[in-house]
Amino acid sequence: MFRRKKDFYVNARAVIERSGERGPEVLLQVRAKPGEPRTLELPGGQLDPFESIPPALRREVLEETGLTVTAFLDDSHSTTSSAPGGDVECLTPAFVYQTTRGPVDSVGFFFRVQASGEPLTRGDHAEVPRWVPVRTLRTQMQTRPGDFNWLTLAALRHLFTHTWADA
Repeated sequence: MFRRKKDFYVNARAVIERSGERGPEVLLQVRAKPGEPRTLELPGGQLDPFESIPPALRREVLEETGLTVTAFLDDSHSTTSSAPGGDVECLTPAFVYQTTRGPVDSVGFFFRVQASGEPLTRGDHAEVPRWVPVRTLRTQMQTRPGDFNWLTLAALRHLFTHTWADA
């Protein structure tokens, strides 16, 4: 039987995209937890027990940014199955991550989404989330990688390799 480790987290995270005057843009937050450096990060967080992943993603985006997810940009191929032992939801995220070293042991699912509303400052975030052009983001990652949360930096590198290669 699988036993969950203490302090193991399952997360849903969002890459919120929109079209801007200078091309595609991504929403980034400034994380400001006491005792930690301020870093840029993508919104998202932990799933509650037995919480479905898409609703968890919507909840986390709303809680952290004030925005409402309106569309998933990748086809999630969602299916659900019920059996006497339980219910299972299967879907295809934009990509999956697993930490293999670092401050937290986690696995999570990133989804590329669009959202509506005006970004707000919420929770552990120091200022209103900001839209960053993808082209600017690439340069900032290369010249100032320390500006980013370690998990966000890994996710953005993955996106530039597999999704935004031409950006």
